[in-house]
Amino acid sequence: MDDTNRKAEPRSASLYGKSLRRLVKNKASIAGLCVVFTLIFIAIFCPVLSSQNPSTQNWGQEYKPPSSTFLLGTDDLGRDMLSRLLWGARTSLMVGLVSVSIMIALGVTMGAIAGYMGGFLDNLLMRTTEIIMTLPDLILLLLIASILKTNSLIIIMAMIGFLNWPSMARVVRSQYLSFKEQNFVEAAKSYGAPKFSIIFKHILPNCASPIIVIATLNIASAILTEAALSFLGFGDPMTISWGNIINRGAEAMRFAPWIAILPGICIFITVVGLNLLGDGLRDALDVRL
Repeated sequence: MDDTNRKAEPRSASLYGKSLRRLVKNKASIAGLCVVFTLIFIAIFCPVLSSQNPSTQNWGQEYKPPSSTFLLGTDDLGRDMLSRLLWGARTSLMVGLVSVSIMIALGVTMGAIAGYMGGFLDNLLMRTTEIIMTLPDLILLLLIASILKTNSLIIIMAMIGFLNWPSMARVVRSQYLSFKEQNFVEAAKSYGAPKFSIIFKHILPNCASPIIVIATLNIASAILTEAALSFLGFGDPMTISWGNIINRGAEAMRFAPWIAILPGICIFITVVGLNLLGDGLRDALDVRL
């Protein structure tokens, strides 16, 4: 048994090493990785990077174009656009990470149970995922926000995560269907390992690659969804987000276009970077390569 483990470790290390080398060789994925690292850096250090408080209103400085005093101009209340964009990056990253965490928790659990247990439970869970996947996400989010009469960012993140878990569940289920008949699973059963241990300790680590890829791509989707909700006026007005900034700048497009254009560019760059990274991870972690 020890010899087998010693042989397996170098093989596993070599597989991850090859995946890393494929990722590094992919210039598009490296560009996406740089964008993601930049977003994380800005989100962490935005209090230091911003020259002004993003909520400070400078009376008499409304709709000022970019200048040496305000590098990216001001909004309708005279607030520094650069500071607001930097703090908006923190909100966007938080929305993406929290929503995807909820999606992973629900999707992995449901998909793992459905794939391993099979039978009636599998049919029930998969029919549930199909029903949820047929629902239009944005329209349903708007409906729920209207019914609950709340624009809380926490509620929005929870709803985004809940509505997106079926896609994760279907992928995880397919992985479990292929892995549950493998020799290492049969070996775990033979020495009496409980089902919970087999599902989450033995099989789940082998499903890490598709989970990572789907999570990366869905962070971009969550950021876009929150921005769309905020633009439509259903975001949290007390939270600084790129979508809220676009919402306030839409009415001033004729004489202050930078208010709406700048956060739009930030969203575009972030989403493209996350998609490039997700595509690169998908290719790098492809076991067929």
